[in-house]
Amino acid sequence: MNAIIFSAVWGVVMMFSGAFSKNKSLVRYLAIIGSALLLLVNIADLTSQGSPFFQIDTKNMLVFKVFGLLINCVAFGSTLIYFLLSSKDIEEVGPNSGDYFALIFFVLCGVSITTSYNNLLMLFIGIEILSIPLYILTGSSKRNLKSNEAALKYFLMGAFSTGIMLLGIAFLYGASKTGSFFIDEIGIGKAPASPLFVVGLLLMIVSLSFKVSAAPFHFWTPDVYDGSPTVFTSFMATVVKGAAFVAFIRLFADSFVDAQPQWELIIAIIIAATLFIGNITAVFQQSVKRMLAYSSIAQVGFMLFAILGVGAKTNTAQEGIVLYIAAYSLATIGIFAILIKLKDHSFDGFNGLAKQQPLLAATNTVFLLSLAGIPLTAGFFAKYYMLSTALQTGKFFWLVIFAVLCAAVSVYYYFRVIQAMYFKEGEPQQIEVSTGFKSLLVIVAFAIVVLGVFPQLLINLLSSILYF
Repeated sequence: MNAIIFSAVWGVVMMFSGAFSKNKSLVRYLAIIGSALLLLVNIADLTSQGSPFFQIDTKNMLVFKVFGLLINCVAFGSTLIYFLLSSKDIEEVGPNSGDYFALIFFVLCGVSITTSYNNLLMLFIGIEILSIPLYILTGSSKRNLKSNEAALKYFLMGAFSTGIMLLGIAFLYGASKTGSFFIDEIGIGKAPASPLFVVGLLLMIVSLSFKVSAAPFHFWTPDVYDGSPTVFTSFMATVVKGAAFVAFIRLFADSFVDAQPQWELIIAIIIAATLFIGNITAVFQQSVKRMLAYSSIAQVGFMLFAILGVGAKTNTAQEGIVLYIAAYSLATIGIFAILIKLKDHSFDGFNGLAKQQPLLAATNTVFLLSLAGIPLTAGFFAKYYMLSTALQTGKFFWLVIFAVLCAAVSVYYYFRVIQAMYFKEGEPQQIEVSTGFKSLLVIVAFAIVVLGVFPQLLINLLSSILYF
């Protein structure tokens, strides 16, 4: 509860700091301090598994379990790294940098709700608090027509998917014999499925698939990610997507687990379509930014394995999704931080980067190898845990083989960037990076390697969790 309150309050502080102070450095430092304090507040909640500062009766609509608090730590830690690497780039988007930071803190408030909701109405509120600031951030580059188009498309598609979610919630409420919105009281699957339940389930799958950009509901993602200011695309593709995905998992773990035979094949088909479309389409992209957008779709395909795992009640699912979100967020934030420094976002823009900036090229290589799932990086064990989850169900061996083949395809387009950096000649570029920026990139790359060698460092934090 403390994280929800603190992120909302600090968002207001950032609004006033931007209004009353013209010193952008002060605003930036306040944002960094706020994200660090938010992480500490959440760690305090995690260690006590409660609310040491505020005792607020949420009427059981919010339940703060260790799993959700741990996901919050990953999200807030990733945001802190994001601010340290890219806060100066946020200032360059427009004159109202305080407002941009405030919107990001409001998004984090939505993140805290989506990881702790125990009621379908709180799910809706959390998703909306998370989404609405993103519509504004997407269109924050007002003089860029692509940014305006992306914001309009994101808003219309987001509003449409929200309507589908509300309709699905209404059907699930009608299907519930208890007449409750609480996800652990719906009781779905304990009796023969009614038409209301089937329709409600399908509508929730569609709406949440849109939020995490799973195929075939991914069509908005490339245009929105490509049109948004690059510095905000980094945040949208990592912290926001991870939170929306945890909301997806919690719903299926607590409400639909008893009805798994009725939805597991649908999820399996969505996984296959997401892996295929994301990876195959990424191969043909000429823009690294757009390639990363399709790559993020492909990464969602692997994350969706966790839903099959929670249906089968395997411990690997909860362990793997925490590791996957952490590995994916660190690598993607690092890649985008480097991409922002380059004027050319095509593959040719990386030509000869190893000769001009060898440290940037080396760290970027680690990030790309992690996304590809190469051993000795966190991405390898993240994918391993997801595939192991599917195998433990005993039903989806074909899907695991298909996922491995798609992962092999992803190696091609990730290695295109590595090839451009090390084996192609490029025109000299004026890349201005500070020593602190380089040092932080090295720390992030080192963390990815450490998690790749010792994944239990993060997973052991889940050792006491028996359920979500």
